Amino acid sequence: MVITGLSGTGKSTALKALEDLGFYAVDNLPVGLLPAFVKLPLRHVGESFQAALVIDVRAHDFVERFPPTYLRLANQGHNLELLYLEASDEVLIRRFSQTRRQHPLSGRDGSLREGLERERALLRPVKEMANQIIDTSRFTVHDLRQEVLNLYSQGGKPARMQLNLITFGYKYGLPQEADLVMDVRFLDNPYFVDDLRNLDGRDLRVVDFIFKKEGSGEFLKKFKELLEFLIPAYQREGKTQLTVAFGCTGGHHRSVAVAEWLLRELKAHGVRLTLRHRDIAME
Repeated sequence: MVITGLSGTGKSTALKALEDLGFYAVDNLPVGLLPAFVKLPLRHVGESFQAALVIDVRAHDFVERFPPTYLRLANQGHNLELLYLEASDEVLIRRFSQTRRQHPLSGRDGSLREGLERERALLRPVKEMANQIIDTSRFTVHDLRQEVLNLYSQGGKPARMQLNLITFGYKYGLPQEADLVMDVRFLDNPYFVDDLRNLDGRDLRVVDFIFKKEGSGEFLKKFKELLEFLIPAYQREGKTQLTVAFGCTGGHHRSVAVAEWLLRELKAHGVRLTLRHRDIAME
């Protein structure tokens, strides 16, 4: 297992999680030592074992040497897997600011954003080779550790897809972490009903108002069918999580009601689910 990706995305955390699963862990292995390392079990151990290696831009000539080296070893029959970690620039800038560490590609002028942009561009070919990609933008250290444990605790077989549902108000902006965004402002708005204005989409009175209107039931059915089609398709391509955002004007009524309904409906399908109402407490 080779772990790579953008600086600040949690590669050390992923490595420690794999070590807890029994992997032999090595951090910052030089690319030139990778061919010798993967042959060690054959010559010294006598049987195969699981190893996890972090190799990234800290290694000399990583961008030039890693892709051909990795592909050559894979073509020779070695059982390799590439885990790639990424995150948004905003999250990475915050993480580097908190740790006060310098980005390895920031250069003499110390420009963090330029270093991130350069690293992202350089690693694009490596990302395309990955078997698994994890976006750690919304993860704490504990969340990332659990995600890696979920992925590889069953002999390396991918875990079930995780579906993250988010509700938001368009007046406060789109959630950056969303893979899919569904605008539900076409549904009747309870805000204009005096008795419902100060409630939210978790209240049965609001739910009844929205879902009893013509067309709402058909929309819910069709959108649920769309997700049931997309989830296994994304999972076949190695995607381990899908973030779907539902937006209405303020993020209080329609988006909340739709997401809550979908959460209940999909629980029976064996999908790992999370739900966050981003703007429900906003004025």
